[in-house]
Amino acid sequence: MDNSTDKLQRVLPISPRALLLVNRHARQGEKSLTEAIDCLKTLGFDLIEESTEDAKHLGDIIKRYQKEIDLVIAGGGDGTLNAIVDAIVDTQLPLGVLPMGTANDLARTLGIPNSLPEACKIIASGHLRRIDLGWVNGKHFFNVASLGLSVKITQRLTKEVKRRWGIFAYAATALQVIWESRPFQAEIRINGTSFRVKTVQIAVGNGRYYGGGMAVVHDAAIDDQRLDLYSMEIENWWQIILLLPAMRQGRHIYSRNVRVLEGKEIEVFTRKPRPINTDGEITTYTPALFRVIPKAISVLVPPA
Repeated sequence: MDNSTDKLQRVLPISPRALLLVNRHARQGEKSLTEAIDCLKTLGFDLIEESTEDAKHLGDIIKRYQKEIDLVIAGGGDGTLNAIVDAIVDTQLPLGVLPMGTANDLARTLGIPNSLPEACKIIASGHLRRIDLGWVNGKHFFNVASLGLSVKITQRLTKEVKRRWGIFAYAATALQVIWESRPFQAEIRINGTSFRVKTVQIAVGNGRYYGGGMAVVHDAAIDDQRLDLYSMEIENWWQIILLLPAMRQGRHIYSRNVRVLEGKEIEVFTRKPRPINTDGEITTYTPALFRVIPKAISVLVPPA
C-alpha cells in the first residue's frame, strides 16, 4: 500500500463536526460505541450520533445531515461501509473508518488498525487520501465484487455466526461451501476480448483485501485505477483447499487453475442470473458490468 505524501491532504477544520454512524449489529458495535464516542470527543470532534437497526437507512441519514457536517465516521464492518458508500459518493463527504466488524477488510487495505483509540487518532490527524471505487450494475463497492463460492459463503454467514466466532466463521463456512462446490459456465469480456470459462468463483477487486484478509492479487492497491479479476477454474473441491494458503497473500494467481485479468471495465455473463456479492452483501445479479471509478471519494488514513 502506498500512502505517499503527494496523495494525502489535510483539509479538516480545527473542531470538525462529524456524523458518527454505528452499526449496533456489528460484532463490536454495541460494546465499543461508548469507547468510540469518548475517544472522538477527547480528540476535539463535535459529534452527531446516529445508529439504526437496519443498515439500509444509513445512506438516508448521511444525506439528511450533509449540510451540517464536515465528515462521516462509520463504526462497523465492511457491510456497514457497503451500505453508505453510495451516499458518500453523492455527498462527497470525507469518510473516517472505525473497524468494529468481523473482517474489516477496507480498514486492513488502508492500514487502519483494529484498535479503536488508534483508529480515532488516525481520523483526528486529518490526512485525506482519494481512493478508487468499484462499480457494478449501479452499485459502488470498496473491496471486491464476486460470484460463485463467495456468494454461498455470504448466504450462510449469519449475524449470529459472525458475532460468536468472529473471523474464524469465514474459514469454517468456507470449508463447508467448498466441499459442496460445483463449477458453472460464464463469459468474461475485457479489453475487447471474450473468454468462456468453467469456474467456481469469479472475483473482481478494487481494493486489496476481502473475505477476512484474503488478497485479490498480491500487488492490488485501492488507488491503482484498475480492476483485478481472477477466475478459479478447477474441477474438484480439494483443489481449492490447496489454493487457500496462497490466497492469503494473493499468490493463488500463479496457479495454472486460476485465470487472472485486469482492466478498467469488465463484463460477466452467465446462462441464468447469478447473485453478486459486493463487500460481503448480495446486491445485484448477472449479467454484470464492472467499472473502476478513479479517485471517487476521500478517506482518512494513517499519515505517510
